Amino acid sequence: MATLNISLPDKLREYINLRVGSGEFQSASDYLRDLIRHDKEQLEHLLVEGIDSGKSKPLSLDSIRKKARKALESKQGE
Repeated sequence: MATLNISLPDKLREYINLRVGSGEFQSASDYLRDLIRHDKEQLEHLLVEGIDSGKSKPLSLDSIRKKARKALESKQGE
């Protein structure tokens, strides 16, 4: 197994300590491995969802701009 050293802000380290202290995880490494595992599963799920959604349709830069303007206008109207 490989070792990885990371630097974290104190607040994040405190949060990890709370999660480990809850008894759900045996160590900070166990918690971080779980986070990475879930992230990997989520990414794989999204990739499969994209593949299953069917063939993509090309968009022109003009149509993207129109959609962006429309979204901006509707957001400004709120």
